[in-house]
Amino acid sequence: QSLDLSNNQLTELPAELADCPRLKEVNFRGNRLKDKRLEKMVNGCQTKSILEYLRVGGRGGGKGKAESAREESRKKKRERRQKDSGDGEQDELEDINKLLVKVLHVSENPAPLTVKVSPGIKDVRPFIVCCVLKGVNLKPGNALKRFLSAQTKLHEDICEKRTAATIATHDLQLIKGPLIYDVQPPSELKIMPLGRKEIKAKDLLRQLQLEAEEQRKQKKRQNISGLHKYLQLLDGKDNYPCLVDAEGVVISFPPITNSEKTKIRKSTCDLFLEVTSDTSLQICKDVMDALILKIAELNRFTLENREEDSGSDNESDALCGPVNLNPSQNVQQMNSPLVAEQVRVVDTDGNLKVLYPSKTDLTTVSSLLTVIR
Repeated sequence: QSLDLSNNQLTELPAELADCPRLKEVNFRGNRLKDKRLEKMVNGCQTKSILEYLRVGGRGGGKGKAESAREESRKKKRERRQKDSGDGEQDELEDINKLLVKVLHVSENPAPLTVKVSPGIKDVRPFIVCCVLKGVNLKPGNALKRFLSAQTKLHEDICEKRTAATIATHDLQLIKGPLIYDVQPPSELKIMPLGRKEIKAKDLLRQLQLEAEEQRKQKKRQNISGLHKYLQLLDGKDNYPCLVDAEGVVISFPPITNSEKTKIRKSTCDLFLEVTSDTSLQICKDVMDALILKIAELNRFTLENREEDSGSDNESDALCGPVNLNPSQNVQQMNSPLVAEQVRVVDTDGNLKVLYPSKTDLTTVSSLLTVIR
């Protein structure tokens, strides 16, 4: 249950330690490790954080091997999903009942949203994929709660507890484009986090660390919850990643939080979806595929289950169209597709880096989703 190797001559810690489920407490203090970030962690972090760091391969020389193993695992999952989709397409009746998503191409869109990437981001969190999704209905019953819960589950599962990627969802109507994916020093980056007042990033992290310590003392447990468990993902960063709108407002601070300014509410019909990663572009696309599928499933569930309208969430009563008026209209709505508008990610010279969804995207979820291109 515990392992004490303090004040030895260790220079490295084996990643296999992370695969010991009964290991609850470790002590490696006083060892001069090659990975200086890990050395700092063993002198100040909880056991769970240290083991999680070892699990994902750290930031040092071991990362390549661990990362390739994770990438291979993701590749197998993608191939499995694609194989399943091939089997599922044999049943025509299932095809009729598939969820529908229509892609609106940039060339067909009179006002497409663009994200410009600054050069400094490549050393911090280089990968980003974005998409606009229109026609979502979050107004009835517990639709909004289900939406937020699904996002949390995706963070735990396919995002690998945000170590592989982070999702951010925004109310499109509250965003002023074009957007810039940028870096800022912790002492300069300002954001209004969800449910909090505007604060500088360095002060927010300090505040969250203090909250985590207080939470641990109160509950007398090793592990931490909420945003607090993601703080280690920014350890050692001189600059922090952020998504900034045309008015200079930071709307996203991955992998920690979104902005209160663009918060999703019951009245939200149109979403701006963002997935970022310091791992790979492919994991961003896989997560975005899974996110769009999940939103389509939730939208169908909301229409099939005749929940009562639960109010406007103190927002304007902007409905996403008539809901549950009569059975024939209900069927018609279930068969009407969500619209996924392509978003271009470009460099500072306007050269295309990523376009999502392209014609090769959303294929991993094709067994459940029909994409009209």
